Amino acid sequence: MGNRLSIACMGTAADQEEEEKKLGTGIWDEVSSGRINYGMRRRGAPEDELIIEQQALAMALHHQQKAQMRKLQRSLSQQEFRSNSNPSPLIPSTRIQDRTLESIDEGKLSCGDNDSNFEFKRSSSARPRRGNDAVLKPQELLHGTNGTKKGAVHLMAVGVDSLETKDIVLVHGAGMGAWCWYKSLALLQDSGLEPVAIDLAGSGRHSADPNEVAALEQYAEPLLALLKLKAASNSKVILVGHDIGGVCISLAMEKFPNQIAKAVFVTAAMLTDGQRAFDLLAENNADNLMPEPNSCTYGNGMPSPPTAFKLDKSTLRSLFFNATTSKDIALAEVSMRPVPFGPLMEKLVLTAENYGSVRRFFVETTHDQALLPTAQKSIIKQNPPEKVFTLKGSDHCPFFSKTLSLHKVFLEVAQLSSNRLT
Repeated sequence: MGNRLSIACMGTAADQEEEEKKLGTGIWDEVSSGRINYGMRRRGAPEDELIIEQQALAMALHHQQKAQMRKLQRSLSQQEFRSNSNPSPLIPSTRIQDRTLESIDEGKLSCGDNDSNFEFKRSSSARPRRGNDAVLKPQELLHGTNGTKKGAVHLMAVGVDSLETKDIVLVHGAGMGAWCWYKSLALLQDSGLEPVAIDLAGSGRHSADPNEVAALEQYAEPLLALLKLKAASNSKVILVGHDIGGVCISLAMEKFPNQIAKAVFVTAAMLTDGQRAFDLLAENNADNLMPEPNSCTYGNGMPSPPTAFKLDKSTLRSLFFNATTSKDIALAEVSMRPVPFGPLMEKLVLTAENYGSVRRFFVETTHDQALLPTAQKSIIKQNPPEKVFTLKGSDHCPFFSKTLSLHKVFLEVAQLSSNRLT
């Protein structure tokens, strides 16, 4: 390709040399435009050298045509994306590819200069969806759409508008906040329900200092304030409590029984009259859950009892998150706050007329290392709920480790009629 091509034409030697220079500098332009004359031959060149030149030029033209084809595909993909007819600009549709190939066959393709600046870049995680990839709506996770096991409940078969209430209030556990329910919130909203997650006093984004939260009612004040609003509008909610959030929803059940349609204790402190949350910690898995002196803070000075304690991050993974993904663990480690100590030491006052009138459900977790399965069964035995749901393989935080299974429980509880199960 380094040899210059000669021109088979009449003229002086100087004219020929000048013409050869022009052709040599513009040979790739000629290849691009398809104007190369394969009959041109260097003066005195052997036949095999001419063949090599022709093959090289043919290969260059072939690659140039392929480049034009790719530019056209990108251009058509851009047009399709702008017209919103293709939902994923990263993956051109088969219709675009077919139309491109047809245009090439008909010789109708053209590629403007502006198209050369447009390019789709695809990350290593972006791949075309395959035919066997499941695309499920939250409602389709239940029986009636995808053939899950017999006896499961399909919410949409009942109808959201026919539910006793669509309002679900999610109450977090020790050290956590409303943030821990982010997956459940999204699923419940997509299912047509109206969930809300609250921050207890001194938790999550609540402005109170955990060391200044001394009483259970003060700790549960954000929840109680919400239920006061529900009482004013004479509406009901489903309460969900996790961990020591169970103590808070128990207090709410006693104070606002008419505003609570159902209560769900998710591996939570479901106590009886006269019990303290601290007693539950002391009786079950005490060696791991009882706060160490160096993890306590003393807001009133050392001679006084501790006012809050921090959960040891070195044990969180094994106790709370032994089946949780590393991303959710990282979220928890940067978001958890100290736990107020005073509310754990306060005895509950619960009556059959108020607390006992609310329907209760318990969600047990089989791989829980914080509230061991034996401790959960002891809680259920002492204070039997209407029904127990079992999440196999779940750790202490099923909203992280078994999100869809927990969501299914929420949907089943939501669609239960106002009459108690027999």
